[in-house]
Formats: sequence, structure tokens, C-alpha cells
Amino acid sequence: MVISTITDGIARQVEAVADGVSGVFEPVVRLGVTGLARSGKTVFITSLVANLLDRGRMPQLAAAAEGRIEAAFLQPQPDQLVPRFDYERHLAMMTGAAPQWPESTRAISELRVSLRVRPNGLLAGLQGARTVHLDIVDYPGEWLLDLGLMEKSFAQWSAEVLGRIAARDEAAEFLGLMRAMDGADDLDEPKAQDLAAAFAEYLQAARAGGYSDCTPGRFLLPGDLAGSPVLTFAPLAPVQNAAKSSLWRAFEKRFEAYKAQVVKPFFRDHFARIDRQVVLVDALGAIHAGPRALEDLRGGLADTLTAFRPGRTAWLTRLLGGRRVEKILFAATKADHLHHSQHPQLTSIMQALTREAADRAQFAGAETEALSLASLRATVEETVSHDGAALDCVRGRLLADGRQAAFYPGQLPEDPNVLLNAAKVGADGWLDQDYQIMRFAPAANTLRPGEGPPHIRIDRAAQFLLGDVL
Repeated sequence: MVISTITDGIARQVEAVADGVSGVFEPVVRLGVTGLARSGKTVFITSLVANLLDRGRMPQLAAAAEGRIEAAFLQPQPDQLVPRFDYERHLAMMTGAAPQWPESTRAISELRVSLRVRPNGLLAGLQGARTVHLDIVDYPGEWLLDLGLMEKSFAQWSAEVLGRIAARDEAAEFLGLMRAMDGADDLDEPKAQDLAAAFAEYLQAARAGGYSDCTPGRFLLPGDLAGSPVLTFAPLAPVQNAAKSSLWRAFEKRFEAYKAQVVKPFFRDHFARIDRQVVLVDALGAIHAGPRALEDLRGGLADTLTAFRPGRTAWLTRLLGGRRVEKILFAATKADHLHHSQHPQLTSIMQALTREAADRAQFAGAETEALSLASLRATVEETVSHDGAALDCVRGRLLADGRQAAFYPGQLPEDPNVLLNAAKVGADGWLDQDYQIMRFAPAANTLRPGEGPPHIRIDRAAQFLLGDVL
């Protein structure tokens, strides 16, 4: 075991050195894209890639606006054991004759986009074009939140979870079943499985209700781990001096196995190699769900920075494999659900939600930015008259039945603290507004040659994430 560990470590160092040397000649940017359910990860990646390949809608990407990107093309990704992101199928679904949204991210995938770029400035006349590789890594946001479990014991995690969910209606069935059990009793596997299943059902309901603290993430996306002991545990009330044969000790052992055999390999093999990161956030969905869901989202965003290990890396450190995330973009998605006159308010809310996270990252030397965007614009804007007042609305095709409808979600406040303060004190609802949300289907689009799908601020996001290497 010791020899195997040493060999594995040496192999990783050799791989890191090889990657670093090749990166001197052909820079490689590993961009992680994550976000919680329904935040639009798949749509974001598909639109970003399509608009890098056909750059007619990318005026805020400087290298594209200046005409310095000579070519962009897809290549096989370097990681042979990671599934390829199914870009072509997703794009066809989004832009076909009867467009529809692609399926949500359920596992890790990767795609490489290579760009041949001419230098600018003083080097423009001295050097030819060079190739920059963008490796996009797509992974479920639920897995990201699991990284916060690494430094917690089963007792700590249980206490935190039970404290958070005590007043949630979604947790009533699980809590009733848990209170009927005694963690000091001997393990009864059928009862343990029932409790774990009830906890998984609670997590699904909590996610549907707009909550973000739904860990462990593999309970939501179990894949081939479904039914395994590593996913058969749940939080328990504290037990003093539990015996080895007890339910508490069994769940504690499985919790530690989950960290060691599920979470740690993901961090080691994928996440620790990311050097730019996008975190997509359905802020409008959280606002619609209410103050408690918004506060839960704010706390979760702050906690994610402990996993990002932000900070700049010198070229020698990177050559030796010591990567840290250099840039983090926090993006509020579905900006097309609002009239453009409300986009500044949505961006301000996003900045306020990520203030603590951004402060931590900037202190460590990483750049952060918060903005609002729409990866695929599904609406058009119009102003309608209602009760003698003019309302700035958006119009689109409803996802539920395909009808065209105009939609006004409510007026977001100029000061984001109006929402955040109510969220922090645990208010049951918003005092002066009833914020609504509506799900739109993709609009039919006829893409002209040289243009990617219509979007809002994908080019600005690309400039922040890639502008310095292009």
C-alpha cells in the first residue's frame, strides 16, 4: 500500500510537470463550471462554446472584437477517462426547429476548445499566432458542496444538519422517523436503509423548494453508487459512548467512507486541477422561494470558497502542479426573465450575495466578478399597460404549454440589503413584493453564419475568464 501510494504520488508529479512544460508553449486554461440544480450549467457551456466557435455575438471579448482570433475548433479532451461533454447534441436541442432545454448535469464531463490567437501590442509584429487550449470541466454543484464535509466529523455534520432542517416542512417525515430510532441501538440494516431513503427524499424536496444546503450531493445524484453502504447513512441525534455495533457507529463509519472514497477522489482527480471557475446561481429562483432560501444560498456561496483554494500561482508553482483558482465568476443566470432595466438590480443582488465569498478570494489573491447573464436568450422585451401604469415585461414561450405570454416578475429593489436583511432575520416572506418566476422554453432561432446563439453577457463573462490569456 505504501509503495503504491508513493508510486501514485510520483506519477502525479510527473504528469503535473509535463502539463506545465507543455503549457509554456501552448497555454492551457482549465475552466470549471458548476452551479446548483436548474442554474443552467449545460446551457452556459453550450452557448459559450458555440459563441467562441462563431464569434459574431461576442463584441465584449476583446480578442474577438479586434479580430485576433484566427480560428477556434474542438479537439479531444486530454482526460481519457472523463466523458466528453455532448456539445453537438445539446446545441441541436437548443437551436433546432422545436427547441428545448437540454438535460441537467448528472456527472462530470469535459470538452476542449482550442483557439489560434495573434498577439497584440508590441509582440504583434514579432510573433506569429499561438494556440490557447480551453478545457471546460462540467460537474454538478451538489458535488462541490460536498467538499465542505471534508473537515467535519459525523457528529458535527449531524448537529449542523438537524439544526438547519428542524423547522422545514420538507423534513417532517425524516425527522419523525429519526426520532423514533435510538442511535445507541444495534444496527438494523433494513431500518438504516429506510432512514437513509427518507433523508434522500428530504434532500430532493429541499432542493425543489429552493434550498441549497443539500448535502451529501451524491444522495441527489447517486449514479452507480445507488444502494451502496456509502450512501446509506443519515444525520442522527447525538449519542454518548456508542458501542461499535450501534447504528451511530455504523453511520459514522459510512460518513467517513463517503468522504474518503467519494469526495476526496473527486477533489484530487478533477477539482484541484481547475484554475478558473464559474459558479452559476439561480438567484431569481431563490428570491421567488423566499427569504430563508435566499439566506441559505448566501451561506452556501460563502462556504464554497474554502473548496476553491483561491490565489495566484507563479509559473514555477504551476509547473510543479500546485494550482490554485485564479479567477472566480459568480453569475446570476436567467437575466432574460427580467427587462434590461432591472439587470443592474439583479447584478447588485448577486454582488451582495457573494460579498463574503469574494472578500475571501480577493484576500487570497484571486480575482472575482459578479454579473447577471442569460446563456440562451429565450424572451423579448415589451412594455404593457396595467391599471394605468406602464410595466416593463418580457415575452416568451411558456415551457408548460408552449403559449406566448408576457411576464412581469415584480420590481427588484435598488438596495439589495432590502432582501438580504429580511433573509438574515429569517422572515417568512417579503414585506412589499411577491416575486414571481416563470419558466420559458427556448425561442426559435435562425442562426446566421458566423453567429452563435443569442445571449446576454456571455461575451463579458468570457472576457473576464479568458481575456488575459488571449
